[in-house]
Amino acid sequence: MAQGSRALMRDAREACGEAVAPGLAGRFTERMRIPDENLAEVFDRGFTVVEGFLDKATLAAAQDALWEVYPRPEAYFADPGAYPEYATGQFAGLRFFPYPSWDLNRVAVYPDLIDAAERFLQTTDIECYKVELWGKYAGAFDYDQVHHRDYENHTIVVPRADQLMPQMTCFILLSDVTELDGPTKTVPLEKTRHIPLGVTQTEMGEFFADEVAVTGPAGTILIYKTDVFHRGSNFKAPGRSRFVMPVDFKKRGWRWQNKMAWADHTLKPGWKEAMVRMTPRQRDLFGWPAPGDPYWNAQTLSDVALRYPGIDLAPYGAQAAC
Repeated sequence: MAQGSRALMRDAREACGEAVAPGLAGRFTERMRIPDENLAEVFDRGFTVVEGFLDKATLAAAQDALWEVYPRPEAYFADPGAYPEYATGQFAGLRFFPYPSWDLNRVAVYPDLIDAAERFLQTTDIECYKVELWGKYAGAFDYDQVHHRDYENHTIVVPRADQLMPQMTCFILLSDVTELDGPTKTVPLEKTRHIPLGVTQTEMGEFFADEVAVTGPAGTILIYKTDVFHRGSNFKAPGRSRFVMPVDFKKRGWRWQNKMAWADHTLKPGWKEAMVRMTPRQRDLFGWPAPGDPYWNAQTLSDVALRYPGIDLAPYGAQAAC
């Protein structure tokens, strides 16, 4: 089934005139943390869950860096009144890229995440169009939601029913998530294919019997599509917290899909360090001009170096115009 899904997707894209990057399909090796079978499951079922996605060192460093953004759970629960902002809404704990620490920023450009996005979208010409952190604390607010489709604030139109031109949306768990910790709950596509894609949410409780709780240890990744019905759920025990990093990708050039304008984030703490420390491939995900792009010449190389002290622009200078 998974192999058939990959072949059908490739054939359909080629039939529509889309270039499929050579060597991307079916290149799973032991090094990769997301097998092709899991990516195929996203098209078949609407989502997939892979435990152990982040390596232990990357995960531990990211978890330590969380406390530069959020209060430690023990501090929060010792005095919730000291943090009233978390009681203002379900999305009060959202924080947008970049972050003060490279240990968080690098999770968004984790090599195995880029690899998965390339294989999912069947091209290397991709963009990262959203990075968030989302922290929640039990009792701060009622986090129960109706089942909804995320596409409404990811595209100005609707997804295609034939699954062409998809977006790859992800939640990377930075804390352990059990049934007690307000897990995301997803509904398999087979239960909702009869609902027109123009419908973005259901009645509360309509698919409770069909939903699947996304649980797993810290370092787990959920990958899903924007047409999948899912919802946030409430904590079932006091003193619990949940921290995730949503990261989303799309094929470059699909201008009707987007969420964040990265130029609007460049003044935030952490942006310059992130750009300096990223590889050219990682920067490209944010729209940075690629090596060989006509943008690069002696003037732009000089002035970009002034804006980003310490950045290695050698890959861009080798083919720069005069």
